[in-house]
Amino acid sequence: MDTIKDTDARTLTVVTELDAPPERVWRLWSDAGQLSRWWGPPSWPATFTAHDLTPGGGSKYHMTGPDGTEAHGWWRVLATDEPRSLEVEDGFADADGNPDDSLPVTTMHVDLAPVDGGTRMTITSRFASAEALEQVLGMGMAEGMREAIGQIPALLAEG
Repeated sequence: MDTIKDTDARTLTVVTELDAPPERVWRLWSDAGQLSRWWGPPSWPATFTAHDLTPGGGSKYHMTGPDGTEAHGWWRVLATDEPRSLEVEDGFADADGNPDDSLPVTTMHVDLAPVDGGTRMTITSRFASAEALEQVLGMGMAEGMREAIGQIPALLAEG
């Protein structure tokens, strides 16, 4: 898994290769139950309470920390091209799921490309400013994404 920070482009990109075809990897994103099993890092598991991947749709979720603290988030779906790509705005929320305007919003683009025997998944998060990128990196976003994505191979192995 590669993690690439580009301050000039205001992006954080994670690239990994998975042992499953794009159609199977798509279900990791489209099925709320499967998404809940890997979206948060192991110490902050996610729970999706709403999930609609159609353009104009959205998602609400929270991650629960080891001490029971909940961090809430939301997605607004901008575009989908099943099973090749999706693009969402991803932001922080309050406990009721309302966007928290004091924290950065990112535009996340997911690309699922077939490779020999599997899929290359590229997740690119674009921020409004370099400061916003640095803020979420300081909150542990890069490490959290690596840990979260690290859970996918076991989920794929289940079928």
